Amino acid sequence: MVQVVFIEQDGTRREVDAVEGEPLMYAARGAGVEGIIAECGGSAMCATCHCYVVDAPGGVLPPPEPQEADTIEFMAHEPQDNSRLPCQIKATAAMEGLVLQVATGR
Repeated sequence: MVQVVFIEQDGTRREVDAVEGEPLMYAARGAGVEGIIAECGGSAMCATCHCYVVDAPGGVLPPPEPQEADTIEFMAHEPQDNSRLPCQIKATAAMEGLVLQVATGR
């Protein structure tokens, strides 16, 4: 398991255990993280799991694939340079301690 932190829209910090190799969105939904809606089920089409990377202590995350980048650009509310879709980030041991802020404005 890989422990990551999601900061909900109200500031609540939720430590979540993610299974290595599975998208972080599944771990967030399974833990009931508020604001991770994931309407498209993880296909990078809706940006309703949009988050901002606050801290990546295990190293740099892999860059977003073109489909994720396009969805963030055209669908996410207030995209930033640190915007990511957790449905497209598969948990790895190197991500231990990753902190994501759930985006607002859905």
